Amino acid sequence: MASTQAAQGAPVLVASNRGPVSYEVREDGSLHARRGGGGLVSGLSAIGPDAGALWVCSALGDGDREAVRRGVGEAGVRMLDIPADVHSDAYNGIANSVLWFVHHMLYQTPLEPVFDAEFRRQWASYETYNRAFAEALAQEAAEGAAVVVQDYHLTLVPGMLRELRPDLRIGHFSHTPWAPPEYFRMLPDDIAAQVLRGMLGADRLGFLTHRWADAFTACATEFAGGLGGTRVGVHGLGADADFLRKRAHEADVEERMAALRAEIGAGPDGSPRRAVVRVDRTELSKNIVRGLLAYRQLLDDHPEWRERVVHLAFAYPSRQDLAVYRDYMADVRRVAEEINSRYGTPGWTPVVLHLKDDFARSLAAYRLADVALVNPIRDGMNLVAKEVPVVSDEGCVLVLSREAGAYEELREDAIAVNPYDVVETARALRSALTMQDGERAERTKRLAAAATALPPAQWFLEQLHALGDQPS
Repeated sequence: MASTQAAQGAPVLVASNRGPVSYEVREDGSLHARRGGGGLVSGLSAIGPDAGALWVCSALGDGDREAVRRGVGEAGVRMLDIPADVHSDAYNGIANSVLWFVHHMLYQTPLEPVFDAEFRRQWASYETYNRAFAEALAQEAAEGAAVVVQDYHLTLVPGMLRELRPDLRIGHFSHTPWAPPEYFRMLPDDIAAQVLRGMLGADRLGFLTHRWADAFTACATEFAGGLGGTRVGVHGLGADADFLRKRAHEADVEERMAALRAEIGAGPDGSPRRAVVRVDRTELSKNIVRGLLAYRQLLDDHPEWRERVVHLAFAYPSRQDLAVYRDYMADVRRVAEEINSRYGTPGWTPVVLHLKDDFARSLAAYRLADVALVNPIRDGMNLVAKEVPVVSDEGCVLVLSREAGAYEELREDAIAVNPYDVVETARALRSALTMQDGERAERTKRLAAAATALPPAQWFLEQLHALGDQPS
């Protein structure tokens, strides 16, 4: 690459599988752009439009690929048209079906994983996918630029980019847990080594909690001889309080609150029923089925709560192109229906299950929640645990799995549970439902303060500063 290209390139770059914008082709053939949200979008906006930042991402669907082919795009975004079959192998076959499972420790080991010839074929696609990002970043980066690579989809990029552009300051941030050595070693030896070499190509690696950072360090020590010159840091992504509080009081949220109140209804004495709320993507790690079983245990053990409480369970579709996720969604639906069939009355539906993604409805549920149930079996952070206390109207008790990354910051004011223990979780739900209003309000206040300690903009800037970059 010519030095003049580097000199004219971007001083700050972000790389992630999903970008800040997506496209759809309408019936008349026109392209419609839709802006995304989330911590990265908020974070990158913190450095301002004059910083010359560039976001490199993958085209994810037909609309995105058509936009690339037509040369349609947004300033500050480069979308890569990686062949659909290569992307599918890399994203579904490796990132979501291998690396995600390893880091979340989800395998049923008597049967899986099976690292056969098909796995090796898909791994080659994962390498191709990562190399496409590395080459694009090398092409677009100014001399000495700061590059922040995101997540388990792109573990090989730092090492590949280091070979192409040794002048760059390279960071990588993991939004998931990192597997401990005894689980990480499940990967074939050469693949494990390749992942670690890729990650250790970065100047600095960021993790959501000390627990995940320590797990990576242990893996690097055991399988790669140590960290070398790579530094490791922790940045616990917080909730965006200003955005959430403003958005939670817009008209569509108010409308959904009225609808949810109608679904919750009133108890036998005419007072509003209590609401136990969960909001999740239907991922295997979220532990939705055991959460439902714990609620059923509560109704079994404490019949006095029947007709006095409703479980609002929002289980939004995730990765439905993978059979194991479709099966899990079916299990969630089945257990919810069993509870309603067993306990429901003409005037009371014990579980109100919503499967269609609706952010406004989620915010409405946050505001109404008396209890928030967040019980993942393993989670990098879990922003729902942080968001609910921020927007709760009357105060909300947080029942929180000790295996959620958020537990590190919120443990003092949450009710902690072992996510595998349904009986303990049922007891925690009862404790939450019977907590005095004053204590509930005080806990919520402290939870909200902890949850917003590192908002997205500051979270992103911290990583840039740690790489030695201080954008104006």
